[in-house]
Amino acid sequence: MAARGRDVDALIVGSGPNGLSAAVELARAGLSVRVIEARDELGGGTRTAELTLPGFRHDVCSAIHPLALVSPFFRKIRLEDHGVEFIQPPAALAHPLDDGRAAMLERSIAETASSLGPDGETYGALMRPLVERAEHLFRDLLAPLRMPKHPLSLARFGARGAWSAERVARKFRGDAARALIAGAAAHSIQPLDRSPTGGLALLFLLAGHSVGWPLVRGGSSEITRALTEMLTALGGEIETGHEVKSMDDLPPARAVLFDVTPRQLVRIAGDRLPPRYRRRLSSWRHGPGIFKVDYALDGPIPWTAKECSRAATVHVGGTFAEVAYAEKEVYARRLPEKPFVLLAQPTLFDPSRAPKDKHTVWAYCHAPSGSKEDLGPAIDRQIERFAPGFRDLVLARHSVDSQTIEAHNPNYVGGDISGGVQDLPQLLMRPSARWDPYSTPTDGIYICSSSTPPGAGVHGMCGYLAARSALRRRF
Repeated sequence: MAARGRDVDALIVGSGPNGLSAAVELARAGLSVRVIEARDELGGGTRTAELTLPGFRHDVCSAIHPLALVSPFFRKIRLEDHGVEFIQPPAALAHPLDDGRAAMLERSIAETASSLGPDGETYGALMRPLVERAEHLFRDLLAPLRMPKHPLSLARFGARGAWSAERVARKFRGDAARALIAGAAAHSIQPLDRSPTGGLALLFLLAGHSVGWPLVRGGSSEITRALTEMLTALGGEIETGHEVKSMDDLPPARAVLFDVTPRQLVRIAGDRLPPRYRRRLSSWRHGPGIFKVDYALDGPIPWTAKECSRAATVHVGGTFAEVAYAEKEVYARRLPEKPFVLLAQPTLFDPSRAPKDKHTVWAYCHAPSGSKEDLGPAIDRQIERFAPGFRDLVLARHSVDSQTIEAHNPNYVGGDISGGVQDLPQLLMRPSARWDPYSTPTDGIYICSSSTPPGAGVHGMCGYLAARSALRRRF
């Protein structure tokens, strides 16, 4: 796609879900908008491609989308009205254990509790007050740090939100409940004895109970397609194959919104940003990377715990202690022998992604930043551990290490898919200590990536909120 050769009100650099969301919101306000993307394909991590064999369609990065359903912006623009169909598996999540059981995150708290044995009652007491206030909570949690719209609900969540996963797990006695907490917390890509890994675990569990953990029929690229079609229908322009290395690469515009990391913004904007702000962005910390494997399979995964086939998402890592050890090893830049594996099995619920009776599997584990080590065999072993016979079904694999992931998408620094470490300081001051974190001290320059609030995930809120900031300040 090529842009027309005229000046526009706003430029968006980067076409991930946040960049496209910013562009759509600005276009909805009546502005002329152009999106500039370095690659030939739009979407950033929200893309789907034939990575293994013809006819097998794999999500390139994001695959499961609970935050898309709770996003106030996505609700406002109604992705479903633009052909995006969210598929809800019977269960949100499964976490198998070595004894053949699986902890199950169900939409119902009562059904979830039934898979947790002696901890069912404790789990219900922990989650029920949060689920009752879920809509209020998501509106405040998917926003920057400021006066909340629902302070009492947020205060109730905040009382536990700063806990570590280790502290939350101490409320439970059995392996199943503790493992469920570990897997949800490990999405934060941090040691589980750190704050706020417990709060992030509760957030993911809350999403499972309130909206589920859905996938998109046809693949995650359907979200990108819908946003792109909305933008062009509003008169927005798109230019691909244009890498922006400095502000001199951009035509004049009243505002430029960057869907890039803080370090990239410093490289591009240079001395147009004040020295103190540049130093703050340059000190932004990135966390571990990932190693990802996409599989083409001759049949469904033969889980020992049959109930794992009721969920599109499976956390493969064993007990709380095992998951915690693996995440601590990665953070210390060591390779765990038994990594924690996040796995999605979309074709159980969306057969359109593979030839008849064949399946795709999406799996990744965390790895030291910038690692080139091949963790594929370790991922294979972990899946085989809970699904004997899995390796016999593999028709083809496609693997990428942390260094390659960054080469494909510079926003994933060292393979970090979260836009920066999600510890308490960087969640509260993302990416710097400003009342309006999307603005910069330089008029007309904004940042709208997952390095801004509310952080990682396919929800579009970073872009939407940055667009609202630009509308207030510049237009």
